[in-house]
Parts: sequence; structure tokens; C-alpha cells
Amino acid sequence: MTDETPRHPGPLTDNQRARIGYARLDLDNARAEDLAQLDAAGLILLVERLRSRLGEVLDLMDEAELS
Repeated sequence: MTDETPRHPGPLTDNQRARIGYARLDLDNARAEDLAQLDAAGLILLVERLRSRLGEVLDLMDEAELS
């Protein structure tokens, strides 16, 4: 347990909400994909898209923490 009180960031900006929305959409699309039907290139593109979105959401968390 730390002595630090958890910080709750203020409301998100429209831009931040849009970025979260795009990440959710990409995740929903990835969940709907039939991975067995994708060729190697399709799988790579899917993983890269999700990796990029994960990075984007982590950056957003850093932004919210700083505000």
C-alpha cells in the first residue's frame, strides 16, 4: 500500500474520447475477425493495428494523468 492518493483525471477532451472510440472499434473488429481465415499478411496487419492502438491508449493515459 502506498501513501499516494489515487488521482482521478478530469473529463476527457473530444479528441481523447475519439481516440478511445477508435481503439474500441479496432478491438471490436479484431474480435469479429475469423483468424483462421486470415493469411500471414492479414494477421500481421491485425497485430500491428492493435499494437498501435494499445500504444495510443497508453499515451492517452499518460496525458490524462498529467492533467
